[in-house]
Amino acid sequence: MTYTTELVTDERAFAALSPDWSRLYGSCATATPFQSHPWLHSWWLSYGDPGRLRLVLVRDRGELVAAAPLMRVHRPLPALVPLGGAISDYGDVLLDDERGERAVAALTEGLVAAARTALIDLREVRPGGAAERIYDHWPGPRGRVADSLCLELPALPMPELITRLPLAKTQQRARAKLRKLNALGIQRHVVEPDEVDKALRRLLELHQLQWQGRKVTSEHLRPRFRDHLVRSVGPMVASGDAVVTEFRLDDDVVAVDLTLLSRHLAGGYLYGAHPCLRERKADVAVMLLDASTEYARGTLSLLRGNEPYKHHWRPEPVENRRLLLARRRTAPLLAAALCSVAARRRGKDLVRRWKERDGGGRH
Repeated sequence: MTYTTELVTDERAFAALSPDWSRLYGSCATATPFQSHPWLHSWWLSYGDPGRLRLVLVRDRGELVAAAPLMRVHRPLPALVPLGGAISDYGDVLLDDERGERAVAALTEGLVAAARTALIDLREVRPGGAAERIYDHWPGPRGRVADSLCLELPALPMPELITRLPLAKTQQRARAKLRKLNALGIQRHVVEPDEVDKALRRLLELHQLQWQGRKVTSEHLRPRFRDHLVRSVGPMVASGDAVVTEFRLDDDVVAVDLTLLSRHLAGGYLYGAHPCLRERKADVAVMLLDASTEYARGTLSLLRGNEPYKHHWRPEPVENRRLLLARRRTAPLLAAALCSVAARRRGKDLVRRWKERDGGGRH
C-alpha cells in the first residue's frame, strides 16, 4: 500500500470531497455525526473564514483512508482547530478502521507538516475517538486535558430506562407522564428529507418561543445557524445520520426534535416545544426521550451539559478530551495553552467556593 498525504485549502475542493468523505465516514466506527461531510461543509459555509481551511487527507491509490478537518486560527494562539466549532458537541479525525497503523502514521505525518508554526488543538474528543490514536503516535510535545462533560444513557427501550430511576415512586410518576402524553393524543411524525426545511424552521420558531423571556443560547437565533441546520440536516436525514420528528396535537405541530445518529451513538441535538404543552401538563423531556429511544444505537447521548434535569435518569458522566499537539519549535504554545487551561480551572474553583460561602452565609 502506498499512502499519499495532501493538504486541501480550497473550498470548492472541500465540496467535491463529499462522496469520498462519506465512504470514509462510514468506515470509521468512532465517527459521530459532527464529522459527516454535510455537517462540516455546511458549517464551513456558515462559519468559515476564507483562506483558513486546512483539510489533511491521506489516500491509498486514490481512496481516502484518513482525514483531519481543521482550520487555522490566530487567537488566542496560532492553532489548527477542528471544523464544527462551538455548535458541535464532538470533534475528531476520521480513520478507516481496516487500514491499521500505517494510516494513523500517515495522518500523523500530514498533521506534523500542516502544523508548521501552529499548535494543533483538538477539542471535544470523545473517549475512544480516532484522534486518540494520533495523540499516541505524536512525535513531539503533547498534552491532554479534560474538556466538556457529556451525559450518556444505554440504548434501552423506554420501559427499561424507567427502571433506572432510583425510587419506585419516581418510576410510577414517569409511567404516569407517558400515559398523560398518550391521553393528550400527541402524535409523532418522522419527517422525510423533502420536509426537513419546513420542519427545522418550525423547530427554531418553537425554540425561540419556549425560551422567550429567559436566557437562551443566542447563536440558535441567528440566521447563519438556521442556514447551517437547513443545509446540513436534509442530506443527513437522507443518509440516516439524523432524524427529525414532529409532535402534533390537533393537527398543529407543537414540538419538533432533531436527533443526530451514528453507528454506535444517538444524540438529541436541539428541539423546540410550544408552551401549550407545559400548560397541558405534558412532560416535554419525557416525550423527547421516549422518541429518542426509538433510534438509539449503543449509546443515547444527552450531549454536552450538566443540567440537573438530565441527572433524573441517572446517566453516566463522560468527559470529552482536549488533545494538544506541538512540534518542538511550538512547544511554548503548548505550555501557554496548558497554563491557560489551569488558570481558568482555578478561576472556576474560586468562583464556586465563593458562591458556596456566600450561600452558606445567607441561610
